[in-house]
Amino acid sequence: MNAARAVGLLLGTAADAVFGDPRRWHPVAAFGTAAKKVEQAVYRDHKVPGVVHSALLTGGVIAAGVAVERLGRRRPLVQIGTTALATWVVLGGASLAAEGTAMGRELDASDIAAARERLPNLCGREPSSLDASGLARATVESVAENTSDAVVAPLFWGAVAGVPGLLGYRAANTLDAMVGHRSPRYAKFGWAAARLDDVANLIPSRLAAVLTSVTAPVVGGSSRSAWQTWRRDASAHPSPNAGQVEAAFAGALEIRLGGRTVYSHGTEERPVLGHGRSPDAGHVTRSVELSRVVGATSAVVAAALSLAIGVRRRRG
Repeated sequence: MNAARAVGLLLGTAADAVFGDPRRWHPVAAFGTAAKKVEQAVYRDHKVPGVVHSALLTGGVIAAGVAVERLGRRRPLVQIGTTALATWVVLGGASLAAEGTAMGRELDASDIAAARERLPNLCGREPSSLDASGLARATVESVAENTSDAVVAPLFWGAVAGVPGLLGYRAANTLDAMVGHRSPRYAKFGWAAARLDDVANLIPSRLAAVLTSVTAPVVGGSSRSAWQTWRRDASAHPSPNAGQVEAAFAGALEIRLGGRTVYSHGTEERPVLGHGRSPDAGHVTRSVELSRVVGATSAVVAAALSLAIGVRRRRG
């Protein structure tokens, strides 16, 4: 059955590359709507209601995934189909590449107003004060982090746990994006969502950094610099996971990331990752190319991991 899972993961990845996100009735959008309604019902400025919020929503999605996975037991074609559909739904590689490519074009044309308007599609930073270099840096960092969050991590959990892993990871990651930030409203309520996302990404973020180091030469980058920058600078980042792949991208592209980062809810002084020049429009384009290569490689790795797990289970 793990062979069927492996095929489903590859087909779902291909569907994301060809079709992108579903254009109507996207399940992730529906989940976000449901999460908002649950938040309205249980919100209190305390950690415990936040734990309840995350447990109800993530647990419910995982339970649905278990039910779907059971449909494919001893029915390989059903498992291939359900895994492929779930993979397509949860991956965000194509939309990430499209937004990054568009941002690269706007920066290359020196259309700062358009680039500032587009930035919220990639991250939650305050764009109004950013110049071309700041916009490029924010984009490269977002492309790097989301390569891990929206591609490598769901594929990893799909390989390990099938449809429940795919859907459960996407639920946890979506909740983190919605309530896991350190704004006054969510500093306590969003604690559980943020910690759950941290745990879910501990392994995938490091896998993404390794794959970035391995594949960097495909886009004219440096494997050695990616590896060295990752090992040297990642732990200085305030996030236990985002810094892993951001540092690897900085080294691969031989640029400098990090520094002052402004959000609507406050400002963070981030450590510098990497050495070299500040990123520009060309680095944005190369970061998108690197993201695509890492994503495709991670699909192959996920399929191989799924097969290996199946072999081990049969031997056990």
